[in-house]
Amino acid sequence: MSDKIKHVGDADFDREVLQSAEPVLVDFWAPWCGPCKMIAPALDELAETYAGRAKIVKVNVDNERQTALKYHVRSIPMLLVFKGGQVQATQIGAVGRAQLAQLIDKAL
Repeated sequence: MSDKIKHVGDADFDREVLQSAEPVLVDFWAPWCGPCKMIAPALDELAETYAGRAKIVKVNVDNERQTALKYHVRSIPMLLVFKGGQVQATQIGAVGRAQLAQLIDKAL
């Protein structure tokens, strides 16, 4: 996994995501989720590509239930793009790198 991707929990979600000066792509995932594992390499690449312009963070829904409930995560992977503390885009299910890049580009 890229060292540019940060794992965020209930305790630091507000600081890392909602108060971020740059757009944040949040990947709600779980270790047992096959499609989550499928998109992980694309997220690693995007973290490198957008370093300094946008952040990519992961929230493990098994461990961080409060945040998952707050954003109505019912199926994973679920990706939300935040800008200025607000959800700008939502993607449910595994998609390719190009579609994930488009989500980030729209928020930049």
